[in-house]
Amino acid sequence: MSVSDEFTSRYVIAPDPARAGLTRTVAGYDENGDAIETSVVEERPLTIYLNRREIVTAMTIGDYPEYLALGFLRNQGMLADSDVVTGVDYDEELGVVVVRTEVETDHEVKLARKTRTSGCAVGTVFGDMMEGLEGLNLPAAKLRTSWLYSLSHQINRTPSLYLEAGAIHGTVLCRHDRPLVYMEDVGRHNAVDKVAGWMFQTGESAGDKILYTTGRLTSEMVIKTALMGIPVLASRSGFTAWGVEIAQEIGLTLIGRLKGKRFICLAGEERLIRDADLANVPDEAKRSRRKGAGE
Repeated sequence: MSVSDEFTSRYVIAPDPARAGLTRTVAGYDENGDAIETSVVEERPLTIYLNRREIVTAMTIGDYPEYLALGFLRNQGMLADSDVVTGVDYDEELGVVVVRTEVETDHEVKLARKTRTSGCAVGTVFGDMMEGLEGLNLPAAKLRTSWLYSLSHQINRTPSLYLEAGAIHGTVLCRHDRPLVYMEDVGRHNAVDKVAGWMFQTGESAGDKILYTTGRLTSEMVIKTALMGIPVLASRSGFTAWGVEIAQEIGLTLIGRLKGKRFICLAGEERLIRDADLANVPDEAKRSRRKGAGE
């Protein structure tokens, strides 16, 4: 078994950087004026309908459109756990996903209240998402630091579209020290929506999960993680002040700057069990994407 297979074999869904249509090769020149060829990520519009109503058009890399549509609607409060989904139809030629439910609902008020966030790509969040946090009680699950270090080691060595071409964000659903579902997209919110869609369709529980993201720990990421019922959000990247404030208010454990032996916890520290022997945790070796890959 190769090193790549060793890491990807543990996933339910792993990245597939060789999948057709996710990247294209383009010609250019480097800093020395030498001709090069490099892979760049494709992005294309995907329009999401809920029954007969057009909801949003997102820019996405195009994989797992059904999960993206379900997760987006779930995280925006347009699909509840009690809603019965009767069909999810994707038309690749038109770039459209239609999610059909047993009972149609009117979302004109929500659509009028949508606001633009600082996230990349669509980054759309509806005004009443914050209302969904009222009275929310996240599970009091424990988090072993040995799990964090193991997850970081596995995820950072998993072959991915980021390592192939860059310009991409990843979100990984994990249970204890095992990464389960690894989704990538041009926007970190798209990647987490794909995870949410998979959880919604499969009925996967949330209380024993950790959500790992390669992107910033923003208010939007904190809110979406909490609305999914996941008690822990971790990242290699840093924090925004509002993201930290919301995490502290709702009791979500927020771990950032997770690299090598280091991490910072700015909310929910009471869940941590510091069981890792740092002497046995390797420092993170610098890994670079292949030459010519874009940022």
